[in-house]
Amino acid sequence: MHLARTCLLAVLAAAPSVRAGDEGPDPVAQYVPPVPAALAARVERYGHTRGTMFGGWIADGSGMLVSTRFGNTTQVHRIDRAGGAHEQLTFDDEPVASLAVHPRRNAFVFGRDRGGSEAYQLYWFDLDTREVSLLTDGQSRNTDPLFSHDGERLAWASTQRNGRDTDVWVLDIARGERRLVVGAGGNWRPIDFSPDGRRLLAHRRASAEGTQAVAVDLASGALQPIHDPRRRIGFDAFLYSADGRGAWFIADDPRGFRALKYRDFDGDRDLGVGRRIDWDITEFALSPDGRLIAFVANEDGYGRLHVLDAATRRELPLPNLPDGVVSAPDFDPAGTRIGFTINSPVSPSDVWVLDLVTRSVERWAAGEVGGLDKQRFVQPQRVRYPTFDHAGGKRRTIPALVYRPNDAQRGTKHAVVIDIHGGPEGQARPLFDATTQFLVVELGIAVIAPNVRGSSGYGRAWLDLDNGRRREDAVRDIGALLDWIATQPDLDAARVGVSGSSYGGYMTLASLIAYGDRTRAGIDGVGISDFVTFLANTEAYRRDQRRVEYGDERDPRTRRFLERISPLANAARIRTPLFVVHGANDPRVPLGEAEQIVRRVRANGGEVWYQQFDDEGHGLRKKSNRDRHVAASMLFWQRHLLGIGSEAE
Repeated sequence: MHLARTCLLAVLAAAPSVRAGDEGPDPVAQYVPPVPAALAARVERYGHTRGTMFGGWIADGSGMLVSTRFGNTTQVHRIDRAGGAHEQLTFDDEPVASLAVHPRRNAFVFGRDRGGSEAYQLYWFDLDTREVSLLTDGQSRNTDPLFSHDGERLAWASTQRNGRDTDVWVLDIARGERRLVVGAGGNWRPIDFSPDGRRLLAHRRASAEGTQAVAVDLASGALQPIHDPRRRIGFDAFLYSADGRGAWFIADDPRGFRALKYRDFDGDRDLGVGRRIDWDITEFALSPDGRLIAFVANEDGYGRLHVLDAATRRELPLPNLPDGVVSAPDFDPAGTRIGFTINSPVSPSDVWVLDLVTRSVERWAAGEVGGLDKQRFVQPQRVRYPTFDHAGGKRRTIPALVYRPNDAQRGTKHAVVIDIHGGPEGQARPLFDATTQFLVVELGIAVIAPNVRGSSGYGRAWLDLDNGRRREDAVRDIGALLDWIATQPDLDAARVGVSGSSYGGYMTLASLIAYGDRTRAGIDGVGISDFVTFLANTEAYRRDQRRVEYGDERDPRTRRFLERISPLANAARIRTPLFVVHGANDPRVPLGEAEQIVRRVRANGGEVWYQQFDDEGHGLRKKSNRDRHVAASMLFWQRHLLGIGSEAE
């Protein structure tokens, strides 16, 4: 039983390519020059890279479900053995976004939206008959499908009731009856059914730091809080123990990290589990009999797999696994094997299986690199650079991943792209990214991915450092990175670009404003340009949660602060070339955020490239669209960081 029954599959690899005759709707492109054929040909090879993600074990033991992209979008496939052929099961122009495998029947539920709208609908897929049927209303947003242990019920999260709150619904599969079980307001999702099926754990996320969990009595509808609801506590999930007398969960501990714990319902207390690990535990799964726990620790960005004996609290010795980020561990129905995904900077996602009887690991499905030489891919160096303030009497340092070109020529100075993650509670982790590898390997541009204050993975205190009025401190961390770049003999501080998506898009715009004299260009993907208009126009189901992070724009004092720090109000200071890309159907950061910054910078005489994709939302999920944008972005960096014009191509 896996902690998060929903596997987010929308983005497996940013795989750029340009090819004449690519099908799919053309984006609306303004002031984007044609991509030269020579550059397009170089980029195209990277477009064939793709990863494979573990999705779950099939109930009858006939194999597993995985997700990968063979065409334009990510779809569900079946594999029956290690190295076995992929049998594609779902086919559509839109990618699959969630997946839950039935525990008793050969069936699964998957989610899909249209055009990046995130109005996900859930579908039933029968593996025996291959019939597909719609389970939800066709209009609301439906996520987090979760089966009961006996497979008789399906729970999920939905905005069906009012379009604003995300409630929890339960479907009786045999009868076809559905009912609302949690409609308390806010953003709720189902976590786990009790072993006897009488209760359902549900979770409400108010922000990255504040959460609430309740046990729902499915007969009476009564909600029983698991913790004191007045306490501000951050946790990720609960799973019932095999006897139903307690629950395993991940929550903040006194050290500020998220630890694996056990909640004793009878004693009304929390118990520590296993040895001390001074990193966040990110996810976990229980074996069907509850004897074993597989969990993943985020160790300075790398995801490490651990297996714990639930009774003795001792870890089992495991064979060596490839370095990378482990995700989505789940036990097979017999409880003797664990399937999971490993992604690394030099290899797209692979699916692995750990055999607990033989203590051996085997790769069931390998990510593909499109015929490229993997030996040329670059591993990042983990560094910490000093920033502007102090903590504990010492200069505070910022963790970052640095991808340096493999250049044997001494004295070579490389241009740099600073790549800022979104969130802001996200984290730059050592994952495969075809765009990063193209920049480093093909263009000789170094890439630096910082985890500025406000990033996850480094404890609660670090996560809180950019909240509210401290928002600009994260931008100052980028200024400190520019200082550090100037001290590196192989990096050229005179040729630095900045890029980022979502919140990283805001950070890109803010960095161009604050450090325009030290940056050459920037790429803003689906970024926030004005916090007030963003909060007013983002989808209602997520607005209050974002107010916790950024501040409530309805408060006059807060509104003035948000207006002051917003890039739109400071657009006159953007004098470096800017590339903006956005999906027309984005429900998180609406299209208007891109349109208004493009208009304002152009009105001020600035150079702006702009791409709008009419069949995308918050990011580019279709390969053909990613191909077009990444090729254009490589041209953008060539011109503004390397001084190569189109005539040179």
